[in-house]
Amino acid sequence: MIFRQLFDSKSSTYTYLLADELSAEAVLIDPVLEQVSRDLALVKELGLTLKTTLDTHCHADHVTGAWLIKQKTSSKIACAGITNATNVDLELSHGDIITVGKYQIEVLATPGHTEGCLSYVCHSEKMVFSGDTLLIRGCGRCDFQGGDASKLFDSINQHIFSLPDHYALYPGHDYAGRCSSSIAEEKQYNTRLGGQASKSDFVGFMNNMTLQHPKHIEVAVPANLKCGEIPNVPTAPDWAPVEITYAGIYEVTPIWVSHHIEQLTVIDVRDTNETDEGKIAHSLLIPLSELTGEVDQIPNDKPIVTFCRSGRRSALAVSILNAAGFIKVANINGGLLNWKEQGLPLENLSQ
Repeated sequence: MIFRQLFDSKSSTYTYLLADELSAEAVLIDPVLEQVSRDLALVKELGLTLKTTLDTHCHADHVTGAWLIKQKTSSKIACAGITNATNVDLELSHGDIITVGKYQIEVLATPGHTEGCLSYVCHSEKMVFSGDTLLIRGCGRCDFQGGDASKLFDSINQHIFSLPDHYALYPGHDYAGRCSSSIAEEKQYNTRLGGQASKSDFVGFMNNMTLQHPKHIEVAVPANLKCGEIPNVPTAPDWAPVEITYAGIYEVTPIWVSHHIEQLTVIDVRDTNETDEGKIAHSLLIPLSELTGEVDQIPNDKPIVTFCRSGRRSALAVSILNAAGFIKVANINGGLLNWKEQGLPLENLSQ
């Protein structure tokens, strides 16, 4: 299985990518609206086809990226049917099975944090994705959206703590930099449920907590009841068919650059001793080590594309130019190596 744990620092939310390497089918668990470009860039770079987004519940601290991802990929949206959200393609309930290539993900209804909480278990990989139901050394709060401490205690003990001790636990959030735990660890050390805590112990703890409501609840909950539908789909840069990489760098293809060379400022950031193999027509040679000091000399009347031998140094050049205030900037994907592989023309440095 291909597995990635992704993080949104603003809401401390974990998003999980699971995929079958053979079929290239993939799902995302708990995508975050602001991280959609990042997540889809990873899906593309790994050569995957996103089949479904799975939300563990109606989040109160961030807006799900499910709806926007569907607009961009035609993936299906799945969440608990009891939530009664709109735009849902797959209304899930306890015992449902989601297939991802050769892998199966079992749906567990684990209400208590909210009425519609789900956890997802991949038994073959011994992994459970518990959303806010069970956190590392903690659990979700129970004071809004139909939360109920007694139900949460039962959900965790009957459906999560009943899993084998060696199963890895991946929560929906963590606020202290912890990435994963295990069923055995949480049964022993969880501060609210571990060590054979009784239901009265747990309910007493939860009912006496004093917590402020999540800062974004007024925005997040209504949006998530529409699976993250937003009024306007963010538009990509309109000056070129730009794509953003998982590293967060805008890129364009060599073919597009070659067809629009007259409308661009092309910057070669190789060192002067690397140019024997030729240059792209009309390109300006500004070695990367000199770029910061030369930004005032770069024309700003056209979009800028950068290149080097492989596209790695020129990716840094994009960041440097962005920081200097240039907006329409992109890296040539794969640099001169890709340019030559595409059979595109080069000039001698003297030309």
